[in-house]
Amino acid sequence: MNFGDALQELKSGNKVARSGWNGKGLCLELQTPDANSKMTLPYIFMSYPATPASDTAPANHINARVPWLASQTDVLAEDWALVA
Repeated sequence: MNFGDALQELKSGNKVARSGWNGKGLCLELQTPDANSKMTLPYIFMSYPATPASDTAPANHINARVPWLASQTDVLAEDWALVA
């Protein structure tokens, strides 16, 4: 799947990830603010897995969520996939 397809999946409420990412279990989600949100426009964030992919993963990364910006490599990649 390309980035355009992945973006459409995000807009449909699905999670996506790249198979080429080193961090296993990472995925992207789209947040659409509601009346209780401090943010006023939709934004994409990265979710870290509930369990670390390795024993060396920092504890503060478990279930973490951070804002995400696409790199040129991400935009041009063809290895995007849906995440269950």
